[in-house]
Amino acid sequence: MPHPVSPDAAPPPRLLVSDHVAGRMSLLDLPDGTERAEVNHRHLSEHAGFLALPGDLVACVDERAGELLILDPYGPDAGRRLVRRRVPVAVPAEHLAADPEGRLLAVTTGLGRNEEAWTGLLTAVDLAAPDGAVAVRVRGRTGEPGVTVLGGPSPLVVLRHREPGELLAHRHGELMSSAPSCPRAEPVRRIALPDDDGHGDAHDPLTGRVFAAASSGVHRVRRHGDGLTTEPPLPWSADGRSGGRGYYLRLDPVRRTLWSCVRGGSGDPGRWPEWSNDAWWHQLDTEATGRLELGPGLVFRLAVSARHIAYTRIHPDGDELVLLSAPREAGARPDVCARLPLPAMTGAPRSGGTPWDGVQRRAVAASPGAGLIAVSRGGHGEVHVFDADRRAQVTTLAVPTPLDDGGHLALVTPRDGAHADPVGR
Repeated sequence: MPHPVSPDAAPPPRLLVSDHVAGRMSLLDLPDGTERAEVNHRHLSEHAGFLALPGDLVACVDERAGELLILDPYGPDAGRRLVRRRVPVAVPAEHLAADPEGRLLAVTTGLGRNEEAWTGLLTAVDLAAPDGAVAVRVRGRTGEPGVTVLGGPSPLVVLRHREPGELLAHRHGELMSSAPSCPRAEPVRRIALPDDDGHGDAHDPLTGRVFAAASSGVHRVRRHGDGLTTEPPLPWSADGRSGGRGYYLRLDPVRRTLWSCVRGGSGDPGRWPEWSNDAWWHQLDTEATGRLELGPGLVFRLAVSARHIAYTRIHPDGDELVLLSAPREAGARPDVCARLPLPAMTGAPRSGGTPWDGVQRRAVAASPGAGLIAVSRGGHGEVHVFDADRRAQVTTLAVPTPLDDGGHLALVTPRDGAHADPVGR
């Protein structure tokens, strides 16, 4: 049974551990691993991930139930349930985003377990709708679109599409007033992208900019009045390093920096151990950009902590957690400050086979308000917790399900400001 939290004690960091294959979610105290709550028969959309909302809340999508879940990680301390609210949405969920206030959300649909896109449904959500029309579904282009939600007097839902590459802007209010039966929604603005391979989205609420990663660079548009205006793209090349492209893009709200991992090498998935990987960063206020070598293998998602950026690298010669120092001082540049070994996974990707399908993976999580990093060990039901400031492992937590496919993690600290990155991760 969970131990009560003293009313005078500061709430500890908490870790949401989702086993989306087994359908279980745990809420654990850090670093001791005390379980505060559990939810069964909930299958997280691993691709859409967790989305931080204001008020220390977290959103995610239950793929099997077709519901947006609003989670309250500190609610159990006050006798509230972990799942605060449930809102019906279209699935399979591909991406999830919110406006800066955390009231207006959007969920796009993707492939799921299908060979080709088949739905093209977009769900617009207003968590404070005065007339009870909380969620509305409309139909648009099929595909696997990214999404961002821009605030302001006329909030916009911006979809990033591939094949052909373009950005589509919808007024959130118009989506919410759509008729029943999933009518087709026409965008109020179309912006063509030069690439048909977009993958990775970010939104800076302070400037109203939207960023979309593609092979030719990071494409930018900015909120201008009731519409969008384009800006020159950001190149992947920096610090004398060129080639490759980023497949993931994330806003670091602590240092107001964009982060990605630039992958280079063969397009053959079986040769993934040979892929090169660089950490790419762009400081939004100074326009400084840089790249740092991470090493060969599979590197994808990253996590943002108070003073570090964390990447996991999978390779047949050994996996590791790579920590980058990320100073806030003007002119200071990130650097690789630690490489911490991770225990091998049974069922890990092998050379000659795909690094994604039918193999174990790792999830990584951190909070911009703390120095802890959590890394899962897929197939083993373990989560390794590291102290980034000490550059050392603190503990290993065991959960009752295997965390096949790596599971998914979210690390929460009270008032950590994580909602300043309003895209699901």
